[in-house]
Amino acid sequence: MSELGPIFRALLRNKVGALLLALQIAVTMTIMVNAIHMIENRSSLMARPSGLDEANQFYLSSTGYAQDFNEQLVVEEDLRLIRQLPGIVDATQINAIPLSGGGWSMGLSVEPGAEARGSGIAVYFVDDNGMNTLDVELIAGRNFSASEIGYRGRNATEWPQNIIITEAAAKELFPDLSVSEAVGKTVYINNDEPMTIIGIMDQLQAPWVGWSAVERVMLVPQRTLFGSSRYFIRTEPGQRDAMIKATEKLLLDRDVGRLIRNVRTMEETRDDSYRGHQALQTILWVIVTVLTIITALGIVGMVTFSVNRRRKQIGTRRALGATRWQIIRHFLVENALVTSCGLILGVGSSIALNIWLVDVFSLPRVGWHYLPIAMAVLLVVGQLAVLGPARRAAAISPALATRSA
Repeated sequence: MSELGPIFRALLRNKVGALLLALQIAVTMTIMVNAIHMIENRSSLMARPSGLDEANQFYLSSTGYAQDFNEQLVVEEDLRLIRQLPGIVDATQINAIPLSGGGWSMGLSVEPGAEARGSGIAVYFVDDNGMNTLDVELIAGRNFSASEIGYRGRNATEWPQNIIITEAAAKELFPDLSVSEAVGKTVYINNDEPMTIIGIMDQLQAPWVGWSAVERVMLVPQRTLFGSSRYFIRTEPGQRDAMIKATEKLLLDRDVGRLIRNVRTMEETRDDSYRGHQALQTILWVIVTVLTIITALGIVGMVTFSVNRRRKQIGTRRALGATRWQIIRHFLVENALVTSCGLILGVGSSIALNIWLVDVFSLPRVGWHYLPIAMAVLLVVGQLAVLGPARRAAAISPALATRSA
């Protein structure tokens, strides 16, 4: 292209401005690539299925205050009555709520002793109706029987014999076995207390959405006697809101000396748990948008300054026969060269920043496809930004070349 020589010479006369603009583009690309990567990563986390029938599930707390409050009898009768309500699929007492941010976790190992390697696992205490209430699927083994369900006091330290774990937990504990082969295996809790895996469920998430072991869960066949019980309830599709009112009325009508509190749906719990992720996504989108706008304004400013400095030169080119399109093309090519230099720098800095984020925050590595997409976006933004000043340059009259400085 015959115009490249004059374009390069024009850039060399404004090296500082071109260099600063290229650095600004590199910084914008670096932040854009990693911010969008983090946004997509958070979106993937938020989209993970919990294993629950969230649209049709809610929970509430029953807290006794009366001197003669018999929690065991109250829980048994509450659950019996709730399950009889038309529109209720099932109900169970549970110690913690998936995705809620608060619950129990323990370490399981395949060998006894304090030296054995343990794997963290979330713990849910449920009865034989727990799996149906949670809407998890048994993919190997069996469910708890009614005769296996016990009661756990506040200070209990012993654990029941049988447990059910998720497929993810089975693969973590027995990586060399198939899921079905893990059924019947013995694992150890509290270093040396054996427990037998009687079933494997497909999926259930822990209470902590940011936990790396969020898919590792075990069900324990016990009801809790902690003074306050949490009932987890699943309804027929579309019946949740009506069943919330019916269940509250049912429990409040029973004069057993307790309070009904904290009635919440699983959809509300999910929204609350991921509120921080949503806020971070919003902040990152704002940062990316603002940086892109600032970069575009920087390009407009640099090109406008260049046009004002070269008005007589542009008028001379117009007097010598240069068309308006040739003037516009000159500034488009000039900007494309500066932008390309910035994008090349941005590729290296984007990768370097991502390596640091991986090391410090354990984020996944950025996908290679982010780089060409960011380059294309910034190149288009740059060309659009330069178009206005370039058109004003093309409108300079050829008569300007005949005027004195």
